[in-house]
Amino acid sequence: MAGQFDWDDLQSFLAVARSGRLTLAARRMGVDHTTLGRRLQSLERALGANLFERHATGYSLTAQGESLLASAEAMEGLAMTIMEDLAGSSGSLSGAVRIGTPDGFGSFFLAPRIGQLAARHPDLEVQLVAMPRLFSLSKREADIAISLAQPDAGRLHGRKLTDYELGLYAARSYVTANPPISSVADLPGHRFISYIDDLLYTPELDYLPQISRDIRPQLKSASLVAQFRAVEAGAGIAVLPCFLVDGHADLVRLLPAEVSLIRSFWLLIHSDLRHLSRIRVTAEFIAEEVRRNSRLFRP
Repeated sequence: MAGQFDWDDLQSFLAVARSGRLTLAARRMGVDHTTLGRRLQSLERALGANLFERHATGYSLTAQGESLLASAEAMEGLAMTIMEDLAGSSGSLSGAVRIGTPDGFGSFFLAPRIGQLAARHPDLEVQLVAMPRLFSLSKREADIAISLAQPDAGRLHGRKLTDYELGLYAARSYVTANPPISSVADLPGHRFISYIDDLLYTPELDYLPQISRDIRPQLKSASLVAQFRAVEAGAGIAVLPCFLVDGHADLVRLLPAEVSLIRSFWLLIHSDLRHLSRIRVTAEFIAEEVRRNSRLFRP
């Protein structure tokens, strides 16, 4: 028969479910792994259920564990809401919010503006993680994620931020030192910079086949920021977002009438967190900054 369980045990369950490893979850919770292991065993005894399959490579949820996960996350969200309501009587925003974004959007657009949010709310800790990867909100890798695709599953709330335009760019030094480009047919003879094929974290970044299947990039990087720096140094041509190039007069757009790609940014929040004030205010700040700077995304 199921018995009572401790809230700490449920938090331990969530930490292991999200990380998949006992030692990593213990480190994040600030306890040793033996203590965490005992909490999991205590929870399983109280519920009369096996919640994890133990493997040499880590922990995976059983069917019973999957069933508990949604309820545990809802309880966690409710607990955070209660804590915020009790602590927020002063009206000030506090706590930490982690924003996971693609490296280009995070480094070139959001980073120069995020200080305004911090200035408005001195007790708010803003964590900006700008990396070329997908962020799992269910594993709490971020509180807010900026994605190139809308969510197709899970307990996520998504809103479209904006469409944005991409084009072909090269440094003026590259253009003057190489054969002229008057049409797409001239592109395969030039040096291109692009993504590493097996490190593409989302299909929306696979641009070049839409332009010409004869282009063979010579320089590749998983980082859009690195690609931009290589273009800036005159190393070759790359597909770059227009907002990233804005203000860089030394870069030239090539074949704008022939090569114009459109992608979208989506703002995603886990449904259990969307009502928290710090999450809501941060999300609205990002959306408002995108609205105010719409010309950057669709010049």
